[in-house]
Amino acid sequence: MDKIIIKNLKARGIIGIDPDERVNKQNIIVNVVMFADSRAAAQSDDIVDAVNYGTISKQIRKRIETGSDLLVERLVEDIARTILAENAPVSRVIVRVEKTDVLPFTDTVGVEIERGREDFE
Repeated sequence: MDKIIIKNLKARGIIGIDPDERVNKQNIIVNVVMFADSRAAAQSDDIVDAVNYGTISKQIRKRIETGSDLLVERLVEDIARTILAENAPVSRVIVRVEKTDVLPFTDTVGVEIERGREDFE
């Protein structure tokens, strides 16, 4: 299976359980690995046959910027579900969501999951 990668997508959103996290947007970093067969796209050279990472990046940013989750676990699961539901060629996905400036002496904290279509049926 081929891999389509989105690395270090940045967005700002409300996420967290602390009172200041419920008011102030935070920096959020998303990494995605999507598994799909890219041979049809390679042969046709047509975006219709490809995993459109531009569209997926916009979907992720919109979800973060309009959401208000308490837990990173909720956000990462929703991103995985959206990618699998709205992008037919993708059969499996690894999604990592990280927040910056959360804990002293760390760059980021986050959650990474791996899901397939069967996980959301």
